[in-house]
Amino acid sequence: MTPGASGTAPEVVLGVGGGIAAYKSAEVVRRLAALGAKVTVTPTTAALRFVGAATFEALSGRPVLTDVFTDVPSVAHVHTGQDADLVVVAPATADLMARAAHGMADDMLTATLLVTRAPVLMVPAMHTEMWAHPATVANVALLRSRGVVVLDPAVGRLTGPDSGPGRLPEPEQIAAVAELLLHRADALPRDLEGVRVLISAGGTREDLDPVRYLTNRSSGRQGFALAQVAAARGAAVTVVAANTALLTPPGVTVVPVTSARELHAAMLDRAGDADVVVMAAAVADFRPARRADAKIKKTGDDGAPTLELVRNPDILVDLVAARRPGQLVVGFAAETGDATADVLTYAREKLARKGCDLLVVNRVDGGRAFDTTDNAVTVLGAGAAEPVAEVPFGPKALIAAAIWDAVGLRITARCPAG
Repeated sequence: MTPGASGTAPEVVLGVGGGIAAYKSAEVVRRLAALGAKVTVTPTTAALRFVGAATFEALSGRPVLTDVFTDVPSVAHVHTGQDADLVVVAPATADLMARAAHGMADDMLTATLLVTRAPVLMVPAMHTEMWAHPATVANVALLRSRGVVVLDPAVGRLTGPDSGPGRLPEPEQIAAVAELLLHRADALPRDLEGVRVLISAGGTREDLDPVRYLTNRSSGRQGFALAQVAAARGAAVTVVAANTALLTPPGVTVVPVTSARELHAAMLDRAGDADVVVMAAAVADFRPARRADAKIKKTGDDGAPTLELVRNPDILVDLVAARRPGQLVVGFAAETGDATADVLTYAREKLARKGCDLLVVNRVDGGRAFDTTDNAVTVLGAGAAEPVAEVPFGPKALIAAAIWDAVGLRITARCPAG
């Protein structure tokens, strides 16, 4: 975790708006504390009707700050915002965002938002009609224009029988974005507005029989981190996900697939509508020549059966061959070095062979990269003698931000202003 301004654990203010989703904010406190942050909770008066101050104080180990008359001698309504390294508001109700957008400061939370110069993350939760109302749309646009990170809400069950956009994202998703902003305050600019993104994620499975398959260790975390960051930066994102068990990022469409051929078909079918295509999935190079209709039996002392394998299609090569003018294609390479050459030598050869615009290089020796929350990568660009970026070990969302930085520069170069 990146230390705060004082060089110690970062100071995070968690604002809680007065909506039913406030019950999830207790878990947000726990997850922020698990990142190593010191958390101060500033609920609105309405929020305390859903979750009591004692709950927040027990989880944070700090007094709850509720109004501008709390701790008057230390001017808490000012120094709370001044001392913060990050302010998270979850849930951010329509009323709270309206007051924040128009500079109101009639309670501790809105005063803190007006004082702070730290990054601000707002996570909306409200009924679909409220989220879609022109007033809320305008307030969100105004907040974003000032640099506030406003996530799109999740789609799902709301209060009562209603369902639709407006659900608070899950606490682990909120904490992941908070962690990214603590590492890099500038990680989520709205620089991908209007950009259509297609991402593959996860690891494909190739059936041997009804109960067995060939696969790999990919969890899909990097692909989903790419999706979450791209959506937060304004892109319209679709993920073709192979065998993942991850939460759908807010504002992202997920298309589930199983095998390499299914992934190939889904990506090629949707790539024509995308401005950026990212092949982050770990695709099986081979599949069994035949799938047994019944479970392969172990009989007597005959030993193990011999498996005949055939090649799967090279999805990245086919995406590059089919790309339309102006489309950017990003590939991933899982590499290890050997006595013949190092990782980057093999990666540069792959970049030239595949023909994509960027190649993200994972060193996968020693249990790195696959099924982990953190990683380090090198980003190579076509025709560049030096790496575009060396991303040190850290959360996969931080890697995603660096990749989108590189993509954004190329989008700007291909479509200059004016």
